[in-house]
Amino acid sequence: MNLNQITIPSVNLEKAIVFYQTLGLKLIVHSNAHYARFVCPDGTSTFSIQLVDELPSGNGVHIYFECEELDVYVNELKTKGIEFFEEPNDKPWLWREAHLYDLDRNHLILYYAGENRLNPPWRLKDVE
Repeated sequence: MNLNQITIPSVNLEKAIVFYQTLGLKLIVHSNAHYARFVCPDGTSTFSIQLVDELPSGNGVHIYFECEELDVYVNELKTKGIEFFEEPNDKPWLWREAHLYDLDRNHLILYYAGENRLNPPWRLKDVE
């Protein structure tokens, strides 16, 4: 099994499309002004947005995008007007992360984990 895509809600699809294109995702589907799908710039994962009348309440969605040159990428995005509420920093779980919100207040984490993404020192030994 492989994860194909994540779909998130948005109350303004057109603005959300521009935001995610600014992050570097490539728009591959835009249908009926209710749905848009992107392919990530690295790999084959896709990411989609569906127009909704109202956003869900509560903590919402947390979306992680891995970036090898995290600090460089964050600086590039800042020059394009993207605002971060947490600058890149090293976490105790051995990932480097930067945090921001999209226009619908979905929590985005840009990170780099390298080998520790799938193989942290505390990984269960019997998992292949």
